[in-house]
Amino acid sequence: MFDNRFRQKTIQLDDVLINLRIGGNGPPLLLLHGYPQTHLMWHQVAPFLGDYFTVICPDLRGYGGSSKPVGNKDHSNYSKRVMAKDQVQLMSKLGYEKFSVAGHDRGGRVAHRMALDYPDQIEKIAVLDIAPTLTMFEATDQAFATGYYHWFFLIQPDGLPEHMIGLDPDYYVREKLKRWSGRDFAFKPEVVSQYCRCFRDPAAIHASCEDYRAAATIDLAHDREDVEHKIANPLLILWGKQGFVEQRFDVLGCWREKATNVKGHFLHCGHFLAEEKPLELSAAFIEFFRPEF
Repeated sequence: MFDNRFRQKTIQLDDVLINLRIGGNGPPLLLLHGYPQTHLMWHQVAPFLGDYFTVICPDLRGYGGSSKPVGNKDHSNYSKRVMAKDQVQLMSKLGYEKFSVAGHDRGGRVAHRMALDYPDQIEKIAVLDIAPTLTMFEATDQAFATGYYHWFFLIQPDGLPEHMIGLDPDYYVREKLKRWSGRDFAFKPEVVSQYCRCFRDPAAIHASCEDYRAAATIDLAHDREDVEHKIANPLLILWGKQGFVEQRFDVLGCWREKATNVKGHFLHCGHFLAEEKPLELSAAFIEFFRPEF
């Protein structure tokens, strides 16, 4: 579904194989996907960005065509610190020691950690439709737990969510996409089919649960250690006007507590900005990420 400028590659890292697509010309821009998706979520955005940037769209560890290791007891191999390290190592193997990054949903949390742990490698950062993980957990109430029920479902131990999702993964993925998208938006059937195909793999279901288990444990520990550490890199925040984050959080205010150089705005859509508003998102990225001369 990517155009023919984008070629598929796999890159072996220390302990995982990362699947990706790469194409375009210009400075490197890493795009990280969210849940329950894969790098395919960028298929409408990447062609526009490819005229200005070399665009790298990987599958995070545990998702799509990338490796799906069994989770450790402390979930540390799915911590955002480890997932951020994956992406920095990936970019180095592709020949990029400095680059910009944008992340949606889970990918935004990886990008946030990347900016904290690797500030010298990151030029600019954008995060899409999230508030910081620690901020969201500390704001938990009935409304949050209802809207973000999956955060609390997926962290349950002993294979409970893996078993329940595995009984009908197609229904689960389609229901997630429907609940989080904007009013009257419909995903392309061929794209949804690919998301479902990838999510039918029991290893992918387990890995995604481990991603969320890490977010509720080791990631919070890392975030608390860095609570006074502010990101200095330019940070763009974009979110959906029809989404839950807009309803529950002062989105820019949350991120201004975490970074010193923040700007952003909402788009008139739900959670899936890259697929609901690809033209507007592409324009915002081009304006923000293009080098200043």
